Amino acid sequence: MLAYFWPDLGKSDGPLPLEFISTYGVALIFFFYGLRLSPEKLRAGLSNWHLHVLIQVTTFILFPGLILAAKALWPTQPAATIWLGAFYLAALPSTVSSSVVMVSIAAGNLPAAIFNASISSLLGVFVTPLWMGWYLQASTGDFEFGPIFAKLTLQVILPVALGIGLHRRFGYFAENHRKKLRLFDQTIILIIVFNSFCESFARQLFRDFSTTDILVLGFWLAFLFFLVMALVYLFGRALNLNRENQITALFCGSKKSLVHGTVMSKVLFPDAAMAGLVLLPIMIYHALQLIFASILAQRMAKVPSYE
Repeated sequence: MLAYFWPDLGKSDGPLPLEFISTYGVALIFFFYGLRLSPEKLRAGLSNWHLHVLIQVTTFILFPGLILAAKALWPTQPAATIWLGAFYLAALPSTVSSSVVMVSIAAGNLPAAIFNASISSLLGVFVTPLWMGWYLQASTGDFEFGPIFAKLTLQVILPVALGIGLHRRFGYFAENHRKKLRLFDQTIILIIVFNSFCESFARQLFRDFSTTDILVLGFWLAFLFFLVMALVYLFGRALNLNRENQITALFCGSKKSLVHGTVMSKVLFPDAAMAGLVLLPIMIYHALQLIFASILAQRMAKVPSYE
């Protein structure tokens, strides 16, 4: 709303140095993320591989596959930017904090949730750009991955690798200041979102989208959430997962990370105005997944069996 009423305030050439702050803020976010990653805990969680494979395949293969299938079957094609945003949503990793919280509320396998959320975030650093590079190349034919990869390396991969390398020496610092670092992450995310939407509104990129369009998009994103939940449940039953692991698969597999979506849009879509359009589906999906997942988690916690 602030970007809608005062778009000039947050533009890249506006009075605030938001572009500079967000560029270096992204690198710091991924550095502190790597600093919190414990290689020992990740190695210890490898044993329950059926559950891990189900969650990661759902996150990085099932989601994109469903969007591609919907795009192929859709009778009337929506705007290309909506499909781009939807596919970007599908290519993102799972959330970390909210997945773990929901699994904890529903009495699922909490160590497995922590492991899969961490692995998903780490894989997303590589898988999400690869998916988006393929999609943009297939859609436009003029996507150059080289400059994007160089920027990705400097702002994401190197900070994560440096953080992991320094975990043994400074990991305690990240753990002791987790709340402050979370506040820092949220501040950078708000800056990126504000900057992106200011650019979009300043260039009037949303003029072709009505309130009905937004509501319809929200409906289909809600449908996507419950479709993935249903498919994960069926796959979990086929793999004979117990109740705790099934709960973990449901919540970790159906979530998408607004944090990664926001900060990686800064790298993958240098045009802030385009980033505002691309971020629209993930922002709607993020709100919906929190509402639906919290209701489901509390219901599961109150009954001996969620079946």
